[in-house]
Amino acid sequence: MIITICASLSFFDMSLSVKKELEKLGHTVLWPLGMERRLKGIPHTKEPVIHGRAIRLHYRKIKKADAVLIVNEEKNGIKNYIGGNTLIEMGFAYVLKKKIYLLNPIPEGVSWKEEIVAMQPVVLEGNLKLLK
Repeated sequence: MIITICASLSFFDMSLSVKKELEKLGHTVLWPLGMERRLKGIPHTKEPVIHGRAIRLHYRKIKKADAVLIVNEEKNGIKNYIGGNTLIEMGFAYVLKKKIYLLNPIPEGVSWKEEIVAMQPVVLEGNLKLLK
């Protein structure tokens, strides 16, 4: 299966671990440009032109994939955090009728929980072997 990982850049370490595990399980993994750049030692930039290019590129990766996997960990004191950018990536995947997986449960401390629930993601509870 082709899986695009969606996550905050803050979750780089976990996303890299997830990517490697998915590849061991035989999946093809597409990763955000910001994470690819960080792996190569290129510093993160919020320069609008580069950031906009990264967003467009990631949307093409979502379009190419069979499914998206949301890596959601604790951030800003919120367990299983899903931020605004990841939420719109989920929405894009949902509109394209892609399967949506969450690594961890739906966060409680975000005002867009209802929207996440409406997209009917499959919660993996950290078990990547449940991807089907």
